[in-house]
Amino acid sequence: MNEREKTPGFEEKLLEVQELTGKIESGSLPLEDSVKEYERGMKILAELSAELENMNRRLTVLQNGGETEVSDENV
Repeated sequence: MNEREKTPGFEEKLLEVQELTGKIESGSLPLEDSVKEYERGMKILAELSAELENMNRRLTVLQNGGETEVSDENV
């Protein structure tokens, strides 16, 4: 199994945040669990934000006539 198969992709992370939000908003969790789920959701959102920034940088390089293939090391 390679690294990409182990870590959830952008869409999976977004879905997880949506599920966490639903749990918290339902009011069925004890307060302590709601806070833990909120913290987990905020961590995932920070990861998603970083991924979006990276993709935006990569697209900017490509739009500006940069390399035909852009890796994380090139931006």
